[in-house]
Amino acid sequence: MDLKYYPLDKQTCSITMVSYGYTTEDLVFLWKKEEPVQLVKTLHLPRFTLEAFLTDYCTSRTNTGEYSCLKVDLLFKREFSYYLIQIYIPCCMLVIVSWVSFWLDPNAIPARVSLGVTTLLTMATQISGINASLPPVSYTKAIDIWTGVCLTFVFGALLEFALVNYASRNEDHRKQAKQRKWDLERAAALEAERIDDATTTFGMGPVPTQVKALYKSRYQYRPGSFSSPPELDNEKPLVPGDLNSMGSSSKYRECEVHMEEEKRRGYFLCGKWWFSRFPNRSKRIDVISRICFPLAFAFFNLLYWTTYLLREDKDE
Repeated sequence: MDLKYYPLDKQTCSITMVSYGYTTEDLVFLWKKEEPVQLVKTLHLPRFTLEAFLTDYCTSRTNTGEYSCLKVDLLFKREFSYYLIQIYIPCCMLVIVSWVSFWLDPNAIPARVSLGVTTLLTMATQISGINASLPPVSYTKAIDIWTGVCLTFVFGALLEFALVNYASRNEDHRKQAKQRKWDLERAAALEAERIDDATTTFGMGPVPTQVKALYKSRYQYRPGSFSSPPELDNEKPLVPGDLNSMGSSSKYRECEVHMEEEKRRGYFLCGKWWFSRFPNRSKRIDVISRICFPLAFAFFNLLYWTTYLLREDKDE
């Protein structure tokens, strides 16, 4: 049996009837002109369908004479509905279930890990059951390509979570470092203002320029109106008066996008405006995965089914 296209394969079984004891001088086999092969009307095979048969002669010649021979080739097509229900649909469901982790919060580590590991182990068990029912062969079968790609998608979803977790932890470290730097600058600004007030009150002269530069270099301090530290993803320098007027990062980006019509159109074309809705890098990875994984799997399905179904049409 040739299992390269299993379970989308067709198998040919040959039946020969030969006379080894009598030569053609004594016995000759001939096919009937009408209905040479008669099939039982109630014939039913659990996994195959008899599509056609081909009759032929296979007369052989030896040193002792010529021997009559009849041959019939039976063409069987494997029933695909069984494999569609038992293999293909479950594999698709496992791949889709693995994508659920893209919609979970990046901080939900136990849920995402358990989901990824469970789908991966289930997929591996499915592959083991499929291979156990087939004889070992040295070539790759059609079902091997399907299960291998599905396993790759499930494993890729698990690796995607590892990347998201790394990006999330890296962002937390950056936020902490930025917060510490902000606290130091604010403390320096408060100290500089206190010294400035003290020198002005007691007539001790102007504050040194180096001290004032600590808080005038990046922002303008206003007494009693400290706001929260700037967002990590906003690397643009702040101008005087921005700290009080700036709200959340989303509102700031919306104002930026709606400044000019052409600029907004450019954001739509290149995708920057869409990505700006997700300031966290870990969230961006999840959003990209929500689109790329289904599209890649759909493209694989299109390529897979087109290749093997067109091959069946050519064989027919």
